[in-house]
Amino acid sequence: MKKKSNLNRSTDYTNWLAELKTRVRRSQLKAAVAVNQELLKFYWDLGSDIVEKQKNTSWGAGFLKQLSQDLITEFPGIKGFSLSNIKHIRQWLAGSLMEAVLISHGGK
Repeated sequence: MKKKSNLNRSTDYTNWLAELKTRVRRSQLKAAVAVNQELLKFYWDLGSDIVEKQKNTSWGAGFLKQLSQDLITEFPGIKGFSLSNIKHIRQWLAGSLMEAVLISHGGK
């Protein structure tokens, strides 16, 4: 049978351990927020690229489907590239741009 360490009874140690646990959780939260910010920026840029490509190329109606398939093939572990998600990303950008235009024109 293992002998229990005296460290668990030390106030200094338990206080320091509690502080470490808090710092680990805080770091995990900050990392998650940073990842989410980068993903939102990426999706915004992707939506912008899609709108621009649809406006300035003649790639046709199958463009989004092909893009979805190509991204899923290249990044099989990422679930955000389904055709419906690609369409939502485009709509999110287009809707945000339309809202900004309406706001800049006084809602008219």
